[in-house]
Amino acid sequence: GRQRPDLLVLLPNDRKIVVDSKAPLSAYLDMLETQDESERKVHLKRHARQIRDHIKQLSGKAYWAQFEAAPEFVVLFLPGESFFSAALEEDPQLLEYGVDKQVILATPTTLIALLKAVAYGWRQEAVAREAKAISELGVELYERVGVFADHFGGLGKALERSVDQYNTMVRSVESRLLVTARKFRDLKSGEWREIEPLRPVEKRPQVRDEG
Repeated sequence: GRQRPDLLVLLPNDRKIVVDSKAPLSAYLDMLETQDESERKVHLKRHARQIRDHIKQLSGKAYWAQFEAAPEFVVLFLPGESFFSAALEEDPQLLEYGVDKQVILATPTTLIALLKAVAYGWRQEAVAREAKAISELGVELYERVGVFADHFGGLGKALERSVDQYNTMVRSVESRLLVTARKFRDLKSGEWREIEPLRPVEKRPQVRDEG
């Protein structure tokens, strides 16, 4: 039947880990209540069998069919180290059997370690995302600085051309226009104010060398 996860751990890239804590523990509790050694062995064997059967049940499609992206594996949580060690003592192949069925046995200690590893993975994923975003932003900024520098260089060239044109006009006005105009002043037939000579612009903008 359809199983309900007790805990769903999200992994990067939209992957999931299902945690199931419904492991049958009745046989183990029965073992604790009896003083008869032969009965204890019977209950211990039954406990290992219950855990193995539950692994087999979890390995079916009960969990995998519920998710669009199938879980990486299912964690079978045992609420104490003693439950785990007792089952493993009776059935040493239990861990290997679970791995083959994509079911991992976990005690409180190992589950906490697993969750810490997942948290570390998320932190690394966040760092990777931030590094990628910084890299993309750096490329975009570099391109924009390049465009700005091209515009700025174009403005410098335009200023340089303007200075050249201005100096050419200064030379033309001085040599062809003002030299004639000043001859009126030399005739001294009236009051003529002094026409100051036009001076070329000496300072030139520094333009980036495109070569």
